[in-house]
Amino acid sequence: MKQLFDDTSFLCSKIVTKKYSTSFSLAVKMLSPKIREDIFSIYAFVRFADEIVDSFHGFDKNQLINEFEADYYKAYNSGISLNPILNCFQLTVKKYKITDDLVQAFLKSMKLDLNKTDYNTVEEFNNYIYGSADVVGLMCLKVFVNGDDEKYESLKNYAMSLGSAFQKVNFLRDLKDDYEVLNRSYFPGVDFKTLNYDSKYKIIEEIEYDFHEAYKGIKLLPIEAKFGVYTAFIYYRRLLKKLKKTPSEKIMHTRIRVSNPMKISLLARSFLVFKLNLM
Repeated sequence: MKQLFDDTSFLCSKIVTKKYSTSFSLAVKMLSPKIREDIFSIYAFVRFADEIVDSFHGFDKNQLINEFEADYYKAYNSGISLNPILNCFQLTVKKYKITDDLVQAFLKSMKLDLNKTDYNTVEEFNNYIYGSADVVGLMCLKVFVNGDDEKYESLKNYAMSLGSAFQKVNFLRDLKDDYEVLNRSYFPGVDFKTLNYDSKYKIIEEIEYDFHEAYKGIKLLPIEAKFGVYTAFIYYRRLLKKLKKTPSEKIMHTRIRVSNPMKISLLARSFLVFKLNLM
């Protein structure tokens, strides 16, 4: 029975999310049960593509990402894939009419990671951010508004700001691995060999502006999505606060984290703010 296979596929996406990101998994659990599976399916799709270009060393990454893309379109056109991640993602794409330009922009940025190591202009950087993060926020927004095109258009820019903020925080947190292991330098005009206070502060100012804009949109989200998105927002904002307090030279030698007890504390505070309608 196809429904059993589809249910199993969504369960696989949930497992992928939980294994790769306890923080995001926790945030998704704060969403309405009606939309959790679909957000899990989006996360698992983008995570697998990201793993291909970031982690599968010793394999032909170009071949893998191209096969992943081709297999997705086969799944979309036929309505099924024996790859459970692609199977449930194509179902979510069709259910919420996620446009193909979003999927293509994401895959384009992933392919850039195969060969491109430096982003020398703001335009290059923004284009990469759009494809790697902003469009993921837009895919999720399609789910959140459940077909309401007017609502989608009104929240589109806010969703992109949140995607940008999350991605830039990830870049700042992962500077060591990106620079030393993957040989990548995302922020234009920044010399990571001599990362100083001014360079770091400029990046953080930019992220804080993205968060400021994103918060406006979170307040306008449908009730089914608001608490989950706010939970993720609070977590990443706390991570940025830790990065802000961390000396520049230390960021280049360690990966800053938010402890599990702090995550629970942030969740409790987020719930209180949400319940008391203090947003």
